[in-house]
Amino acid sequence: MSAQRPGVGMTGFAILPPAPTVELDAGELDFLRRAAGILGGKRFAVLTGAGLSTDSGIPDYRGPGAAPRNPMTFQEFIGSAANRRRYWARNHLGWSHLRHADPNGGHAAVALLERRGLITGLITQNVDRLHEDAGSINVVDLHGRYDRVICLDEGHVFTRGLVASILEEINPGFLEAAQASGVVEMAPDADASVEDPELIRSFVVAVCPICGGTLKPDFVYFGENVPRDRVQRAYSMVDEAGALLVAGSSLTVMSGLRFVRHAAKLGKPVVIINRGPTRGDGFADLKVEAGVSGALAWLAAELPDLLPSGQPISVPVD
Repeated sequence: MSAQRPGVGMTGFAILPPAPTVELDAGELDFLRRAAGILGGKRFAVLTGAGLSTDSGIPDYRGPGAAPRNPMTFQEFIGSAANRRRYWARNHLGWSHLRHADPNGGHAAVALLERRGLITGLITQNVDRLHEDAGSINVVDLHGRYDRVICLDEGHVFTRGLVASILEEINPGFLEAAQASGVVEMAPDADASVEDPELIRSFVVAVCPICGGTLKPDFVYFGENVPRDRVQRAYSMVDEAGALLVAGSSLTVMSGLRFVRHAAKLGKPVVIINRGPTRGDGFADLKVEAGVSGALAWLAAELPDLLPSGQPISVPVD
């Protein structure tokens, strides 16, 4: 994998060994042909989750083999200086490990679907910005974006790279010491376990360079609401679509499941591609158990173009 990531912007994730490419078996192909039959001839909305980024080396939250986690809530973050110190110490280490991940074939497939005019838009629960790096444009970053940090006091916005450089300057030698102490696990939000409590207590938290306020990564924590305008934009993508495709999400949290329920309520077909059960399976017209990036690449190659009227291209039959 190259050190230079394609596309634009900083994702905040590092290059990790990608999962090996897995060939689709006959059963998976059969289900994907059925998915193409449902999605073909329609413009559809796409909802993606952490399962799509695993092939870029980013661990997911709830997939097979995912380590158990108890992420810090927004209330815990703002309620205690000690919690903020622990969070930023772990996050700073996670950033150093995870800041250059490359988009995989699934991200590229979704960008291709958009360029061909087959989707009304993309809703992603991921904060890694890999969809944008792959070329997707009409994207709702439902849970925020990891390449930015916000000031909770005055609303100032900074790049994550700038904040990382500040943290490195005021915590010399921290990364080396933390890495030597051992990393237990990583997470999609670049959290990392630091085993040495004394090391965490010694960590100095950066404040807003402009007003001295409290800094927080610009993504939605557990216990925090997704901004209303973001939710409404995502609903509009589903409203304009003839179907909804979910890829790589367990739909455990309501922030994503609501769009599946909305599509089903409107009578729009729902196709879910995910290894393992999801909370949306009962609303799905079809559930495909397959590798997400490979399945998306297959669909991008097989789905027909649409005529300007939105009708599928017909092929004469002799």
